[in-house]
Amino acid sequence: MNKAQLVEAIADKMGGRQQAAEAVDAVLDAIVRATVAGDRVSVTGFGSFEKVDRPARYARNPQTGERVRVKKTSVPRFRAGQGFKDLVSGSKKLPRGGEVAVKKAPKGSLTGGASATVKKAAAKKTTAKKATATTRKAAAKKTTTAAAKKTTATAKKTTAKTTAKKATGAAKTAAAKKTTATAKKAPAKKATAKKAPAKKSTARKTTAKKATAR
Repeated sequence: MNKAQLVEAIADKMGGRQQAAEAVDAVLDAIVRATVAGDRVSVTGFGSFEKVDRPARYARNPQTGERVRVKKTSVPRFRAGQGFKDLVSGSKKLPRGGEVAVKKAPKGSLTGGASATVKKAAAKKTTAKKATATTRKAAAKKTTTAAAKKTTATAKKTTAKTTAKKATGAAKTAAAKKTTATAKKAPAKKATAKKAPAKKSTARKTTAKKATAR
């Protein structure tokens, strides 16, 4: 049975060939996308589809017997369910009439099938991207904060050095002014000391004059 025959087989149940073709395409597409994404698609009573990773290995060419290295690859794998196996082996008989051969899933267990699995995978990827973006933003904020702290510390050190230089300059200026004032006051004292003898000579002259008058 090929795909066209499969569509014809379910056309009556789906309400027409077009609807059946769309249903088959949708189911197959959902299974393939979910398997490629690494999710396991399990259908109760039928089987499961999953992605299997095969490591690099050496194989032998069956025609030439030559040893060939096979690269690491991933392959799809289908595992038949127990109900499917039982029907194929003949331990169970196929149901008559229009009954479904595959065991139906219990009520409340259906959550959208493979499509829901694909949506969950997409949601996981989106969440991972958001988490990565948040981590990058946090790292950028930390870097910016650290740079700002370093700049502030450098500015404080520069300001402290400038203030110290200004204080030193002011102290030097004040010391220079005091030295200049002291130097200016010293000659005035010497001049006063020199004038004192002149007064003594004047007193002597006055005494001499008085003695002569007598």
